[in-house]
Amino acid sequence: MVSAPEIGLAWVAGSLTTLNPCVFPLLPLVLGGAVQANRLAPLAMGAGMVAAFALLGLLVGVAGDAIGLDPDHIRIAGALLLVAFGIVMLVPQLNERFTHLMSPLATRASGASARFDAGSLGGAAAIGALLGMVWSPCSGPMLASALTIVATEGGALRGTLILGVFGLGAATVLVAAAYASRAGFGRVRGWVIAHMDRVKIGFGMLMLGLGLAILLGGDKWLEAQLIRVMPQGWIDLTTRF
Repeated sequence: MVSAPEIGLAWVAGSLTTLNPCVFPLLPLVLGGAVQANRLAPLAMGAGMVAAFALLGLLVGVAGDAIGLDPDHIRIAGALLLVAFGIVMLVPQLNERFTHLMSPLATRASGASARFDAGSLGGAAAIGALLGMVWSPCSGPMLASALTIVATEGGALRGTLILGVFGLGAATVLVAAAYASRAGFGRVRGWVIAHMDRVKIGFGMLMLGLGLAILLGGDKWLEAQLIRVMPQGWIDLTTRF
């Protein structure tokens, strides 16, 4: 069973993955000349990203049922990861060390994605599928939060839906950036780069707050409050899965 709040939280987590200050300034490099080569390439990237995350959700959902993962343990582990990442973002020395440790993985994934032609729809989809790995140093905590939602009950369909929505959230920002005007996106990107220290502090505080909220049961409280105010028809629709 998947609730509407869980779907919403998964989409927000995916969106924050792309809006992460470690990722957002890199979008022009990721998109490159794909838009100029093929106007549909960003959509193909987004589709590849959604498919890759949905497949991961399927595997995690099946594995959770097969080996009997403890949902509470996974939930706490995900929250602790968010707290740890928040602290890393807030402490410059830890941030630099973490980036140094994770850069080889991102470099290998980036090298693999460079082998595909971003101008072709198939190549763009393959690049989209690899982006989660390319962004792994910064997307890991948000992905962990989505996996925590999956692990609370398990199930192949549940895992596929939640991680698919997570991928959709990340793809939404990617596609929007691709089709935004160069001047408009350039101004936003320039502001992020110019205020990188403040942006990182704000994002780190957000991650820290989310992690602490989960540890204190705030996520369950929020879900209960949202269920109380949402239309019954929407709740019935989402809980069919």
